[in-house]
Amino acid sequence: MSQYSLRMGRLAARIFGDVARPTNTKSRRVERMFKEKPFYLRPEVVDYYPNYKVINRLDVKLGTLGMFRDTHLGVINEIQRLNVIRGKVKPEKGKGRRATRR
Repeated sequence: MSQYSLRMGRLAARIFGDVARPTNTKSRRVERMFKEKPFYLRPEVVDYYPNYKVINRLDVKLGTLGMFRDTHLGVINEIQRLNVIRGKVKPEKGKGRRATRR
């Protein structure tokens, strides 16, 4: 092959995104990484949102069956229970201090 055909072949490879010169496996790995889309442009990474309604219903159902325990909800319920014991709950609408004062 002539020098001209080698250079034209390399130029064509660069234009069309191929490897211009023969490389080793490490360089091919880096080349493959640069060919791929970055994570912030991949739709399977960016547009992933789980179905929260189904997951929440499943958590509640498993909680009633005793197969799942939501510790955050348990802490909230315990705080509410302790507030009721100490008398620190808000009265219902229309049954406050002013309504009982007559």
